[in-house]
Amino acid sequence: MMGWCCSGICRALALLALLFPLRERGCWGLNPSSGDLEKSPHSDPDPWEVLHRHKRSWVWNQFFVLEEYTGNEPLYVGKLHSDVDKGDGKVKYVLSGEGATSIFTIDENTGDIHATKRLDREAQAYYTLQAQAVDRLTNLPVEPRSEFVVKVQDINDNEPKFLDGPYLAGVPEMSPLGTMVVQVAATDADDPTYGNSARVVYSIIHGQPYFSVEPKTGVIRTALPNMDRETRDQYVLVIQAKDMVGQMGGLSGTTSVTVTLTDVNDNPPRFTHKSYQYTVLESLPVQSVVARIKAADADIGSNAEMDYRIMDGDGPGMFNITTDEDTQDGVIILLKPLDFETKSSFSLRIEATNRNIDSNFLSLGPFSDTTSVKVTVEDVNEPPVFSTALSKMVVSEDAKVGSSIGRVSAHDPDTSNNGIRYSIDRNTDLERFFNVDALSGVISTAKPLDREANSVHNLTIFAIESQDPTQIGKGITLITVLDINDNAPVFAIDYETLLCENAMPGQVIQTISAVDKDEPLSGHRFYFALAASVAGNLNFTLRDNKDNTASILTKRGGFRRREQPVYRLPVLIVDSGSPALSSTNTLSVRVCDCDSDGVALSCGAVAYTATGLSTGALLAILGCIITLLVMVLLIVTMRRRKKEPLILEEERDIRENIVRYDDEGGGEEDTEAFDMVTLRNLNVIRDPNVRRDVTPDTPTFFHYPSTTRPSYKSLPDNVVFREFIWERLKDADVDPSAPPYDSLQTYAFEGSGSVAESLSSLESLSTDSDQNYDYLSNWGPRFKKLADLYGNSDGTSVFS
Repeated sequence: MMGWCCSGICRALALLALLFPLRERGCWGLNPSSGDLEKSPHSDPDPWEVLHRHKRSWVWNQFFVLEEYTGNEPLYVGKLHSDVDKGDGKVKYVLSGEGATSIFTIDENTGDIHATKRLDREAQAYYTLQAQAVDRLTNLPVEPRSEFVVKVQDINDNEPKFLDGPYLAGVPEMSPLGTMVVQVAATDADDPTYGNSARVVYSIIHGQPYFSVEPKTGVIRTALPNMDRETRDQYVLVIQAKDMVGQMGGLSGTTSVTVTLTDVNDNPPRFTHKSYQYTVLESLPVQSVVARIKAADADIGSNAEMDYRIMDGDGPGMFNITTDEDTQDGVIILLKPLDFETKSSFSLRIEATNRNIDSNFLSLGPFSDTTSVKVTVEDVNEPPVFSTALSKMVVSEDAKVGSSIGRVSAHDPDTSNNGIRYSIDRNTDLERFFNVDALSGVISTAKPLDREANSVHNLTIFAIESQDPTQIGKGITLITVLDINDNAPVFAIDYETLLCENAMPGQVIQTISAVDKDEPLSGHRFYFALAASVAGNLNFTLRDNKDNTASILTKRGGFRRREQPVYRLPVLIVDSGSPALSSTNTLSVRVCDCDSDGVALSCGAVAYTATGLSTGALLAILGCIITLLVMVLLIVTMRRRKKEPLILEEERDIRENIVRYDDEGGGEEDTEAFDMVTLRNLNVIRDPNVRRDVTPDTPTFFHYPSTTRPSYKSLPDNVVFREFIWERLKDADVDPSAPPYDSLQTYAFEGSGSVAESLSSLESLSTDSDQNYDYLSNWGPRFKKLADLYGNSDGTSVFS
């Protein structure tokens, strides 16, 4: 049998083994699959039968380890032992599972289990391990593998914590004693099933005597009745949670609870003054704000909302009062125009009432208040006022210039009653058809009127105070021009009348109507007739249809275009005005060739030509010929004026082309890269106006008589170049029109070499050359050093 032992538990089991008789000491084993203890099936059914020893499996229970052990030595957990182990060292104990070898170790010889690290129950409450006893030599198991649990025993090492803190809560003001505010909850990570480590009690550290907390539940309640928000609206509480049921040595944690007293409507509105007085100008526009008043209410939000109303007052309908929803002010608004001369002051009585009244606080008094408001009207200098804002007048369009049409009237509404002068706003009478008398206000015509051009005139009349021209009143005068019969009727449209050659006598070829610019009240009535000169013609006749139209009929048939292509028929039209006006309008009738259905095919005169071509075709051919001739002349002219381009077309497009000049040249002897003939044939053009009184100081090494200069052709090449440059330099120096002194002109000449030829020692045959260098002494002081070195053959004299 393999058993377990853990401190006092082992001793208790030993005592129990002594108390039970051997006969009744059955074997309790652990089911490997479930881990529960159950009675062995090998128990003797008969106590008097011979006892047979059977191999027993693992015997065990839970191991307990205290958490947070702080000793220096490994913590002893328990001991495993097998009946197979005879103490001779043949059995070895092996431990595996959670924390094996890292946290828990086992002595393979004795089976002692130790914990090598500090354990935290809050991190892991138990560990499941597997134990096995094996033969040390063969490493074969002598006991079946089974599991056991090491449970970490809790200690009070965690303080309570308010995971939801800090708290914000609210409670209505004026609440009764014991009203619940909020419930706080603290959690303790210790084992709630073991001891009192996780049993928490609550207490209030700060916030008394206003609030209290229930020790077990954490419910916070009001401790004073009728707390007033208007006195103090916020409280900060400190709540403590302590474990170990609050006993000495327990751990604690705190949190804050901010309690806000919410508002209730327990304060009625009150006006700060019993009466208010305001002054306004009589020119204040309608719908303007006259005054703003406010009833004070200590409440906030919806509890401070109020409605205002005018209870009574003189001048009914003059004012109205509304509530400004943002400020809860009472806004007094003007509804009708003020007139100082009519009424100079108004008295109003205004009431303010809470909109949302709480019935629980009606005992605190009426939730309304009243005040009186006096509005005084101040006089202002007002502009003149017309007796009628819109004056309507009529005038006949044949009225003579200067005829009176009507009169406008305005007065000064002020008590001073100043004089008025009238004038017309010429922006409304640009053509100046009318005038107004400045003193009387009589409107008269200034030009002849034409109803057909403008039938209605809309004038703005100014009324200006004589004492204060800035005060201007405006009135509207509507003048309607009455119609007279001054326009004769005419054809309604320009008629195009077509007559077929095969027309029959009595056939209607056109129906005509008339228009008249006049507009008689009874409507138009037109009368039609042929003019007297053609009344008896044999071709056409006219029939008045009595409905402001007339029909033109043929009197005969057999019309021919060749004989007469067009007929002109004068028609007389008379209106019904008084006096009646008439006009004669000519109707053109064109004779056409028509088909059998009466549809015109061709109209007008017929051209007589010998060929089969018509006049139109001949004109078209002639036009084409003229056009071709003009085009040919244009082409010839353009070709004569065309010039040869300066640059060939292929050479014009030179963008992105690269021209390289990389000829190094052959120096002065190179006559191919530079043409010497140009310099040898110099023609110096002398300007007689150029100053010659200044001679350049440039020296010359080529001597020739000053009186005459040799020809460039007879000079050596190097002299040619030099003389050319000197000539240009001299011209630049003496030229009064030369560029300013700060201009840079460069003239360079390399020369033709030294007359002494090369001085290089590379051409010497040896350092002991017997060449005579005495001629160096004749070259001047510049070559004295060389003459001293090479001119004397005696080497000793060189260093003398």
